[in-house]
Amino acid sequence: MTAPGGEETATTTVVPTTTEASPPTSPPPPPTAPPPPPPPPPPPPTVPDPPAVEMAEGDDTTVESVVDGDTIVVAGGTRVRLIGVDTPETKDPRQPVQCFGVEAAAQTSSLLEPGAPVRLVYDVERLDRFGRTLAYVYRQTDGLFVNAALVAGGYALVATFPPNVAHVEEFTALARTAREEGRGLWSACGGDPTVAPVPPPAPVPPPAAGSDGGSCDPSYPDSCIPPAPPDLDCGDVGDRRFRVLPPDPHRFDGDGDGIGCEG
Repeated sequence: MTAPGGEETATTTVVPTTTEASPPTSPPPPPTAPPPPPPPPPPPPTVPDPPAVEMAEGDDTTVESVVDGDTIVVAGGTRVRLIGVDTPETKDPRQPVQCFGVEAAAQTSSLLEPGAPVRLVYDVERLDRFGRTLAYVYRQTDGLFVNAALVAGGYALVATFPPNVAHVEEFTALARTAREEGRGLWSACGGDPTVAPVPPPAPVPPPAAGSDGGSCDPSYPDSCIPPAPPDLDCGDVGDRRFRVLPPDPHRFDGDGDGIGCEG
């Protein structure tokens, strides 16, 4: 390029500088969230309370001691005979300890420890001829029906003493099952707890002609057996397998089938 005075003037060409754009930067990844906490363990299964056992009305008391398998002493020294059951003898001075008698007494002791709260439920009669209280015994802690438990376990035979028969059908069914399954005395003693019967005494003579028959108890129409007292056992009489009618004061018919002294 020539300036007005004839001098050549240099021309400077400004070349624009092109700046290469940087590729876009990826945004940083978001921070990693911590893993969720594990779910809490499931709560333990709820064990429902046992259903309340409804016991019949009666007298609440506590156990003082166990005399034998079917007799206990409660608060105040009251002697209680369990209704409807008969365990082998362990305390009768007239005869040796019967088969399974020790086991039966031990079972009753384990069910009714001293101090155990119990309820006494009555039947028609409140006392027997010995002055003992007659009762169905329920353990208050769980409602266990002790009379029934002894029969069900084979520790006691069924003893029927009318008019106290409120549970006789239940007891008879339990005894039948115990016998079929060979529980307790049904296996150990064959259902007959007598182990050493004493020699029978001389047969009791029949009443003299014209007598009013008062010397023979009408519960045993085929045998002349004197009425109680005293209480007699099968070892005290000479007859076996004789008919028995209620009320069977000597308790010869332990299983309630109408036949006495079957062993």
